[in-house]
Amino acid sequence: MTAERPESAPSEEPVTVTDRRRIDPETGQVREDSAAGPGPAAADPAEAGVPGADEPIEIPVADQEVAELTAALQRERAQFANFKRRAAEERQGSVAYGKQLLIEKLVPILDDLERAREHGDLESGPLKVMADKLTGALSAEGLAKFGEPGDAFDPELHEAVQHDGDGANPVLGAVYRSGYRVGEKVIRTAMVTVTDPADGVAASSADGASATEQTGAQ
Repeated sequence: MTAERPESAPSEEPVTVTDRRRIDPETGQVREDSAAGPGPAAADPAEAGVPGADEPIEIPVADQEVAELTAALQRERAQFANFKRRAAEERQGSVAYGKQLLIEKLVPILDDLERAREHGDLESGPLKVMADKLTGALSAEGLAKFGEPGDAFDPELHEAVQHDGDGANPVLGAVYRSGYRVGEKVIRTAMVTVTDPADGVAASSADGASATEQTGAQ
């Protein structure tokens, strides 16, 4: 009994095998038939997905533009940061210069208040309150007075109008005009007389020097 093939079964298609070898396995000769297809050496580099060895690799134009724009942006940011720094320094310098000009104009008023204090006019009353407020406001801005009798003479800070003594260790005698400075900047030098230190001060200085020498010797 012969089994019948179902009508719905698909018909078998013949299998075709193409020999693409360029060397004939029977004769050992190179085939000239184009049906063998190109060999590995004749394959298209683009189709194989490998760029040709003799072709230079080019950077896309879009990547070059991005790199140039990035470099330009970095330069602009650096220039802007330098501009901000210079502007801040100039602003601080302008503020300090304006403060100095204002203080220089107020220093003569401080001289008048100092003379009034020496005459006892600032012991009480509204003038004392005003003088204290003005002095406190200027002190808060960094103004400091220097030049007291007995201080060591410094030609950078004091303007000597009279010299007494041998000048070995000059100190301030009378102070005709106080000096003022803001921070390290001298607004006005002190007008003073220069004299020798008192005997007690000289003896104290000598004793201190001797004690220092003895300590160093030990």
